[in-house]
Amino acid sequence: MREIWFAPLLVLLLACVNPASAQPAGAAAPPAVSGQDRILGNPNAPITIIEYASLTCPHCAHFEDAVLPKIKQKWIDPGKAKLILRDFPLDDAALHAAMVARCAPPDRFYPLIETFFHTQDQWVVAKDWKAALQRIAQLAGISKTKFDTCFNDKKLEDEVANSRLDASTKLGVDATPTFYVNGTKFEGEPTVEAFDKLLSGMAQKS
Repeated sequence: MREIWFAPLLVLLLACVNPASAQPAGAAAPPAVSGQDRILGNPNAPITIIEYASLTCPHCAHFEDAVLPKIKQKWIDPGKAKLILRDFPLDDAALHAAMVARCAPPDRFYPLIETFFHTQDQWVVAKDWKAALQRIAQLAGISKTKFDTCFNDKKLEDEVANSRLDASTKLGVDATPTFYVNGTKFEGEPTVEAFDKLLSGMAQKS
């Protein structure tokens, strides 16, 4: 997992939190599905996988490339499980990439997320990562005008930043990717085998 690098904006947000309420919640109530969540799969699927991820995180990209396609084929596509990706940006580039993805129509959200993960080597390490990200977004159907509007949307910026803030202060999330499966934090390496074993056990109980 990739450890957090605190962007200045998020440091300011954390500094405004009451120290007592900023302590990791440990066994706090699991994150509930909200109207702001984008769902991959059948919304009524009995098993809910919530992933806190950063679009600049190489481990998150590995999960997207090597693990998720097999989970999707066996569990998500048949309606046995659903996936919800929640933003946990590790840096300014991840923050703004997430904002652009959130501006896309709901049915384009996960394809755009997939594109950003697949092209990390083209924009994350670029000297001008904004310009590189804009080119990729444009190829994915996001016009330059739309990109600029999303990139500068302060309300959306706060929403994405607060997604990380809530996960950090209320759940103790401190690295990406972090997963919750039906409200229980997933421990260990997020491999296909580990997820398959966990999901199989949950399916048997339901």
